[in-house]
Amino acid sequence: MKYTIKKYSQDDYSIWNDFVAQSKNATFLFHRDFMEYHKDRFEDFSLLVFEDEKLRAILPANKKENAIYSHQGLTYGGLVYLPKLKAEKVESILDEILLFLKENQVNTFYYKPVPNFYFSEGNAAMDFFLLKRGAILERKEMNLAVNLQAPLKISKSKMKHFRRIENLDLDIFEEENFDPFWEKILEPRLAEKFNVKPVHSKEEIAFLKSKFPKNIRQYSAYRNDEIIAGITIFETKNVVKSQYGATSKIGEEFRALDFLFINLIHKYKRKGKHFFDMGIVDEGNESGYNLGLLNQKEELGCSVYNQDFYKIEIK
Repeated sequence: MKYTIKKYSQDDYSIWNDFVAQSKNATFLFHRDFMEYHKDRFEDFSLLVFEDEKLRAILPANKKENAIYSHQGLTYGGLVYLPKLKAEKVESILDEILLFLKENQVNTFYYKPVPNFYFSEGNAAMDFFLLKRGAILERKEMNLAVNLQAPLKISKSKMKHFRRIENLDLDIFEEENFDPFWEKILEPRLAEKFNVKPVHSKEEIAFLKSKFPKNIRQYSAYRNDEIIAGITIFETKNVVKSQYGATSKIGEEFRALDFLFINLIHKYKRKGKHFFDMGIVDEGNESGYNLGLLNQKEELGCSVYNQDFYKIEIK
């Protein structure tokens, strides 16, 4: 078998995106239109792997100094391939990638796969082969998600407040315009609580929405025509992810964010989605996680799944 590896160029735009659409383990985050909204911040080092001129795999990646990362601008990454590709070939492709990285004077490869619950067929072949080649599991993060295929486990206290809020005059809307949530809730609350800005500016999220209208959605809760909470959803084939969730001080009094989450959990369970991903709870403290955030998400019915990060030295 003869493999050829090349770095992505703009000429590969169509073949890359067509491959993402057909693959076993990709989401819309790997489409070039998503990857390149922040291309000025990253040196792209994405790879295409051909076998006898047929595209067999792609690797979304960026370069920083002498290290390659499965892309730092994405929530997750990893090797992307078609459903029919056998594990033996995945192993061979990994060896070819490691050789290609060595030939390009790369010292370290950081690999961040998509969490397994995103794909009904699993996504762990590369993890196994990396460890066999001396990779280390550099760290794990707790990724909280609700299994929508199992009976929901929302806490009694959350449901008690939910039923109380149902009698109040709160309205939930799916909005096309991100301005109310970004300007009145998300940006001021992140600045006040954590002194940070959202990863996406409102212009960037609006641009991405224009490119992926079926995948990116904004749900907001209003009281008397005033927005008091919102959740921005990234929707994939099996999984919906709450990319952002925030509430105003008035919304906190009404527990509006919980009200919105519980409504969306039931909505996407009815739609047949498999998981509701509420993201990680990591924090730079001694324990490595935010206890309050962990408890809140568990009370909404989440269980802990792993987000793994691998590191391999290229020898």
